[in-house]
Amino acid sequence: MADEHGWRIRTVVETHVHADHVSRARALAADTGARLCLPTTDRVSFEYAPVKDGDTVRVGSAGLRVFHMPGHTPESVCFLLDEHALFTGDTLFLAAVGRPDLEATTDESRSRAHVLHSSLQRLVALPPETVILPAHTSEPVAFDGRPITATLEEVQERTSLLREPAETFVSQILTRLPPTPPNHHRIVALNEAGTLPDDPTELEAGANRCAVA
Repeated sequence: MADEHGWRIRTVVETHVHADHVSRARALAADTGARLCLPTTDRVSFEYAPVKDGDTVRVGSAGLRVFHMPGHTPESVCFLLDEHALFTGDTLFLAAVGRPDLEATTDESRSRAHVLHSSLQRLVALPPETVILPAHTSEPVAFDGRPITATLEEVQERTSLLREPAETFVSQILTRLPPTPPNHHRIVALNEAGTLPDDPTELEAGANRCAVA
């Protein structure tokens, strides 16, 4: 696509270390000579350009402002594009929030759920017209040319968890957890190492399981 439009890929960004799909970010950066930006973490074993809360990643004339949003994972971030559109990763979906329990003990999951509540409260304080661009959908993508987005106001209307106080939020999210993604331990290990399997098909089969509705 970049070749077709005459674009040059200079920067590749990721929101967190994923547990439900094998990341191609490191491979894409290597293929294009781009800078690879990840939120500051000691989880990965390869070199990257760290970004932290408040940083701005320049993309041409645009800017991606970094919001550290721990909860789904400790290092999770969101990227706010020129104060108008928010790339939320697996922290916030169009009608759900990220799960806090992957690669975590029961106590860690509860603690991360509390942290996730705080992160989400910071997000819902953004202007209601902010466009939300999540990493996943829960249903197959139609490939009909229609963008998979909603305004923050629309997401808040659809997602009752965003309106709950902390203790209720934690209790509800921990009782609504979907089944864990198949092979997620193997996927996390690959993403932490920055390596790709010969065939990722089986590892990535199935719907988005990082969301709690």
